[in-house]
Amino acid sequence: MRLKAVKQELIQWLSQLEDSATIEYLKIVKDAQVSESDWWDHISDDQKAGIERGLEDIKKERTIAGEDVRSKYGI
Repeated sequence: MRLKAVKQELIQWLSQLEDSATIEYLKIVKDAQVSESDWWDHISDDQKAGIERGLEDIKKERTIAGEDVRSKYGI
């Protein structure tokens, strides 16, 4: 049942989404899953660099727990 609720939440969010870059990214992910190609080959160099920066932050323990962020901002 949880998966169905998440799907509905995503559908609602996507139907209201106006950010064309995010929409294009989601289409790439969807198309890659259907064609079984690697989505990495279809994202921009900026997106790849952002992911690589994030992975480097994880390696160097420059992260904050999600729970700490939610607590700090009351979400």
